[in-house]
Amino acid sequence: MVLRLRGMQTKGSDGNMFDALSERLSGVFDRITGRGALSEKDVDAALREIRVALLEADVALPAVKDFVSKVREKAVGEAVIRSVAPGQQVIKIVHDGLVELLGGEGEPERLMLEGEPPVAILMAGLQGSGKTTTTAKIAKRIAEREKKKVLVASLDTRRPAAMEQLAQMAEKAGVPSLPIVAGQTAVEIARRAMNSARLQGFDVVILDTAGRTTLDEEMMGEAAKIASETRPREILLVADALTGQDAVETARRFNERLKLTGLVLTRMDGDGRGGAALSMRWVTGLPIKFLGTSEKIDGLDAFDAKRLAGRILGRGDIVSLVEKAAAEIDHEKAEALAKKMAKGKFDLNDLRDQLVQLQKMGGLGGIMGLLPGMNKQMKAQAAAAGFDDKALKRQEAIILSMTPQERAKPDLLKASRKKRIAAGAGVGVPEVNRLLKMHVQMADMMKRAGKGKGLPGMPGGRMPPGMAGGMGAGMGGLGGLGGGLGGAADDLLKGKSPAGLSGLPGLPGTGAPLGPDGLPPGFPKKK
Repeated sequence: MVLRLRGMQTKGSDGNMFDALSERLSGVFDRITGRGALSEKDVDAALREIRVALLEADVALPAVKDFVSKVREKAVGEAVIRSVAPGQQVIKIVHDGLVELLGGEGEPERLMLEGEPPVAILMAGLQGSGKTTTTAKIAKRIAEREKKKVLVASLDTRRPAAMEQLAQMAEKAGVPSLPIVAGQTAVEIARRAMNSARLQGFDVVILDTAGRTTLDEEMMGEAAKIASETRPREILLVADALTGQDAVETARRFNERLKLTGLVLTRMDGDGRGGAALSMRWVTGLPIKFLGTSEKIDGLDAFDAKRLAGRILGRGDIVSLVEKAAAEIDHEKAEALAKKMAKGKFDLNDLRDQLVQLQKMGGLGGIMGLLPGMNKQMKAQAAAAGFDDKALKRQEAIILSMTPQERAKPDLLKASRKKRIAAGAGVGVPEVNRLLKMHVQMADMMKRAGKGKGLPGMPGGRMPPGMAGGMGAGMGGLGGLGGGLGGAADDLLKGKSPAGLSGLPGLPGTGAPLGPDGLPPGFPKKK
């Protein structure tokens, strides 16, 4: 459950796995947030629906009972029920409860790589769980992000071509694999791998053990002998999230024999119900360290409870959105726009830069999936209204049809100029008007953010530090990405958590208010 926050897309997505649960919970929250006041009876009714939704998602019953009990204890308090926005407070309590269920508020668990090299990592799991692929993915991640010299070794002497498979995956990952020597036992291969790594100056050795189709004593005993021989710093269990509660039981059994240090859940991009992912930490007490988000060699995300909880509750994944922006952003232009915003300026040249930026970040489809409040219905409405990637290109064409003077001073655009611009861009005058209206809304947002007044829909009206550009309202909010990243982007590029964003996905009010059409401000009207 670390999520590609894609990450933190991100490169993969857990969206399919949690879609059904997210839709159910969104329905519950829509009903309670639409009321001005909540009674204890209302809260109990909502919690009953949440309980059913979690059980249908295959979350372990004891975990569900514990979760609902803790949420109810906090949600029926006088301060919540009589507050100005009780529904939003209940959502925040549910979010915090999910975070706790998934592992707590702390930073994502890092691999323990300290110690005298070579440090050993032992990979365990049943056959078919994705253990060999995950071994190569982790090796790639350590080599690239930790700048360590990594060797992988297959100890699977039973499955045909298992060693050759790891060698091929290692080549894809750009890391060396231990040469294959026929006739050795798993323990002998492990010993040779450690000696070879020591002689060649490797920092980390990842040992891929043999799996079975079912749990058996022979497999457990072999893994225990290898662990005793290599003294690994990490013993990671790779479990298939699609197997539901069977994966939870597998983790529990392995932990009894091997004393696991962490879990890796694979196939998080599948269409399972997600219960194993939600139950795993609560049942086993073990940290989830990574999520396998695709079959690609880079389809591995560090697990982050806050980000996953935000996505499940339909609150988006702002941090992943920032990560996307950080990878593509032109920092010079961003700084220039930030300075203009501080003076309350935002012209059509700036808007065009933002449109180009959005296209570089993967277009509207990918971004909408990370925005708070963008459920399936809203995405469908957006598509039906023609608000898609083609719209971005049309809007850019409209701006390019203007003179430099018109882009700098939109007030000059009277009827005759609009007709000329529309003809030049191959669109109608109404589409030019919609673009100009969107620019006015964005400019107003930018002025508010630049003056430190914050944005409607944000807690206390304030934007997180380093994100003054805003993300609050449809196109308008997206437009602020380039200019407002500042410190958040810098933090991300340095491998730090972006300042001011750690708790954002679960905060009340992060979804912008909708207009009369049911879409955020800036969307073209539905025809």
